[in-house]
Amino acid sequence: MIGNVWSIISWYFRPLIKWFLHQTTQMCELQRICYGEPSGAPRALGVERSLRQSRNNNIKQLVNNLDNLSRQRIITIKTERGILEEAIHTVLLCKKINPLAHPDFAKSFGKCVELIWGYHQLVAECEERRKIYYDSDNSGHELLLLKLWNLLKPNEPLESRVTKQWQDIGFQGDDPKTDFRGMGLLGLENLVFFAEEYPTAASHALLHSVHPKYGYAYAIVGINITSMALRLLRDGTAKTHIFNTSKTLPTIRAFHQFYSYLFYEFDEFWIESKPNNMMEFSSIQEKFESTIRIALADPTTVFRINLSVDNI
Repeated sequence: MIGNVWSIISWYFRPLIKWFLHQTTQMCELQRICYGEPSGAPRALGVERSLRQSRNNNIKQLVNNLDNLSRQRIITIKTERGILEEAIHTVLLCKKINPLAHPDFAKSFGKCVELIWGYHQLVAECEERRKIYYDSDNSGHELLLLKLWNLLKPNEPLESRVTKQWQDIGFQGDDPKTDFRGMGLLGLENLVFFAEEYPTAASHALLHSVHPKYGYAYAIVGINITSMALRLLRDGTAKTHIFNTSKTLPTIRAFHQFYSYLFYEFDEFWIESKPNNMMEFSSIQEKFESTIRIALADPTTVFRINLSVDNI
């Protein structure tokens, strides 16, 4: 209740505060953010907040257009230059910023726009991948699934496509396709990326999964981690990590890397929790997610897999 009242008061007095700061600094809010905040999440989060709270109709239209472009996944290497130039031009005009007097502003602001709407586009792409159901008649899907097996069990050939061997890497039954229903192709792509890009970390987790006392279903847990990673991406919590690690337009690779970190850390968290059985999975995952959210509340947070475990 108190928080809502304060939000209303802040919104009401926001124009007065901005006017006062503009008069005393001779800079608009966006300039103060771009010059005063460190690059990455602190700056990009500030710029997005400022743009979305703006009462200027041209700024509102700009934000709306960028939202539409990101939802449609139109921002690409080929198109982003024109999109960024238009965004920068709009803000320079609306805020009456002289680009000659402030040559660094355009570059700093443009980078923030790239990160902000690249992130929203990444959310849209992940949702699309999640909605693609695993199809055993699709050769591409089948090859990706077999690739996962070969990455995790390189010295153990599959006896057949449908076999109990799949349970050795944590699937529920003889045919893994049914386990991807919730997260679709995104869940499989995450598992493959982790095993391919961080083989030592993935092998480390797979070994823990067959622990006689604290073992768990590797693939099923991995798919649950996909669900968690996507949840953090959707609600914006993951912005801190993505903004701090992306040098250019965030791509699906950024999500895969975020997922890989979560999987590796959850494996350690699970073993350290010393669960009695898999029935404790939900409560332990909730605690783990809470620790991740707390870490991401710090705008300087960057997640990296332990270098002593894998070379990144």
